[in-house]
Formats: sequence, C-alpha cells, structure tokens
Amino acid sequence: MYAFWQQWLRQKGVNLDEQGQQPIEAHLRQVAALERETVLAPLDNFVLLRVEGEDAEAFLQGQLSNDIRQVQPGEAQYSTYSTAKGRMLASFLIWRRGNAYYLMVSADIAPAIAKRLTMFVLRSKVKITMDEEWFVLGMSGPQAAHILQSHFAEAANLEKMRTAEQDDGALLRLPHDGYLLALRRGSGLESDISKLENVVAVSPAVWSLHDIRAGIAWVTGETQEQFVPQMANMELIGAVNFKKGCYPGQEIVARSQYLGKMKRRMFLVAFDQSLTVGCKLYSPDLPEQSIGMLAVVCQVEASGYLGLAVVQSQTWDAGVFGDEGHAIALRKLELPYSIDPIAE
Repeated sequence: MYAFWQQWLRQKGVNLDEQGQQPIEAHLRQVAALERETVLAPLDNFVLLRVEGEDAEAFLQGQLSNDIRQVQPGEAQYSTYSTAKGRMLASFLIWRRGNAYYLMVSADIAPAIAKRLTMFVLRSKVKITMDEEWFVLGMSGPQAAHILQSHFAEAANLEKMRTAEQDDGALLRLPHDGYLLALRRGSGLESDISKLENVVAVSPAVWSLHDIRAGIAWVTGETQEQFVPQMANMELIGAVNFKKGCYPGQEIVARSQYLGKMKRRMFLVAFDQSLTVGCKLYSPDLPEQSIGMLAVVCQVEASGYLGLAVVQSQTWDAGVFGDEGHAIALRKLELPYSIDPIAE
C-alpha cells in the first residue's frame, strides 16, 4: 500500500499484513462501523489506468462493452473488457478528467490489462498508463456528505454516478451508500482528508461489503475469463450497451442477451463457513460437476459470510453448496435490482 495511507491506517489502529488481512476481531469491528458510522477506506486493491490522446474515445469505444461516448465531464459509468469469446478480462468504473479517461480496475490485473490494451493501440494516437499520481479511497456513512462538502461544494447534492473535481481530487457518488475519492498524492487535499478525526478507518476487504450488497462483483485474477458479462449481471448495473458498435466478444454478449435464457446468473448469498473467491460451487441437481463460482466474499460475523455467486439458476431448488460433499449451504438473498425474467 502507498506508504502515506499505510501509516494513516496504523495510526487509526488498523494493521494489515502483506496480504491485506487483519485479526478477525478487528475486521468485525470495522464491519459493525460500516453499518452505522462514517468510515474511510484506502483502496489499494484498485488502480487507475489513464487513457488519453486524440483517438482515446474511438479506441475505448472499440474495446469496451459500454458506450464511452456517454462519459462526459461530470459523469461516470461501469464497463467491461472481454476476450473474443465474450469472457470478461476486466471490469471498470470510468470517469473523465479533462481529455483523459480514468479506468478504475482491480490492482492485481491492472498491469496485464494495461499491456493488453496497449497491444491494440497500433497507429492510434492513444497513450495508456497506470497512473501512480492518484490514490483511491472510499467514504460512506451518515456524515460523509457533510464532511466532503467542505472540500467539494457539490457533495451533498451529487447524484449517483456523477463526479465533481478540483485540481487535486475527484469525487464520485457511487450507486450505494458511498463516495469514491481520487486524491493526488502529496497534495494539500490528501493531507486534509487524512486529518479527519470523525471517521473510522476500515480495510479494503470491509469496504467491499458495499459492492457486494449493491450486486457489483469486480473481475479479479481469480475470476478472469470465467463469466460472460450477463452472468455477473453487468448489464443490470449499466455496464453493457447493446446498441453500440463492435468490441471484442460483442457477438457472444449480444447472442447471450437475445437468444434464450441465461443459464447462469449472479446472486447475493450468505453462508456459514469460509469459502474463497474463485471456488467452485455444487448442487445435488447436477452431481459430479461444478454449477458455478464464488465471485466475491466478505466475512460479516464470527461464523457468517456474504458474497456474490454466479450459479446455474435452476439449481437453487435442490440447493447450492460450496463443497462437493454438500456441507456448506449457500442461502440466496435479495439483490437491490431485479433480474429481468426475459433476459435470464
């Protein structure tokens, strides 16, 4: 983690190991704080890719699943990047700052994604870099808007998926109860935010609960090339535009949308024993074969976990389990959005 925010976390009593883990007691205290207090989370599990140049818009339009032309200053969108077979290599949260596009992506896959995108630039006037000038944080809770209004006048009235900016920072209102902050490293704004006294520090793992409850699963190294966008409900969070032109995997994505039902969909789930991201899921309905995969997970109680799982929809009646012996049962919970029955 960026040393400045690593030191801040330690000063706040949050001590993460090299894998970003901490004692379970501290983790659960932060989960409780996320529910009722104003929290701030340094998100070193994300990196910003900066795409700029005369042909940046046209280039991204030909690579990503959403219509990049809709990302005007002050607006943001989710999008995905897939193989020719329609399997997601990455998911992004995108906004624009000046003439540059900023693509927030999972840090573990960012270097490979930047390299792959650069391979397709060819003669286009486009520059793609991993922007180390900025660091990303999350803030949420009852006082978040009031606190941020001291630095961004628009904060209290900022609509979801809209942005506000100043020289040393950008603020984005997320779909759930939270804001995203991109702060210039070493700036006065970063210093001011770090000195806030009335916020509780939480880890990136705890912050992920916001996305889990919002039904948003980021593509990471464990889940790359596992899902067509609709399997992870990406079109339901506005990450896929079916009216735009061609991009890698577009034919597969379009066919999945318009020809029959999606056999696999993503569901909000709860379970009582530890499971890891990327683990296979099973059901008595289809013995001896995997029926899905866990896309993201967060521990919320001593023996309780929340996650997002991509599974074959038909198997819920017989039960979905995190092991072949059918001992770890997954319970389906309600997502904040509905899965269109026509598209399922």
